[in-house]
Amino acid sequence: MNWLLVVVGAAVGAPLRYLLDRAVQARHDSVFPWGTFAVNAAACLVLGALAGAALAGAASSRLQLLLGTGLCGALSTYSTFSYETLRLAERGRGFLAAANVVASVLVGLGAVRLGSTAALRLFG
Repeated sequence: MNWLLVVVGAAVGAPLRYLLDRAVQARHDSVFPWGTFAVNAAACLVLGALAGAALAGAASSRLQLLLGTGLCGALSTYSTFSYETLRLAERGRGFLAAANVVASVLVGLGAVRLGSTAALRLFG
């Protein structure tokens, strides 16, 4: 049963990742990978909220598998982030590559913290 929860979450997360990435990137006339940046930040926020809810006793292990492992695992993408960062650097956009790394890490950590704090206040 656990693997099915992961599969269902991933079946929603993967197309959601693609659609959100394309929607965000279409709104920006830039070589910066705003779509990947946005989906990774969103996944961090959701995962933080789920972690906070779990700490408060409001999220079951099954919900954690469905949303955390399945949805967030498929929604976020370290490989695409790495590829896009490398491509920026290879194309002489070193500043944008470095900005992508720093901003992605800081925004990701901030989003996890924000989601966790909000869930703990809501459920704790």
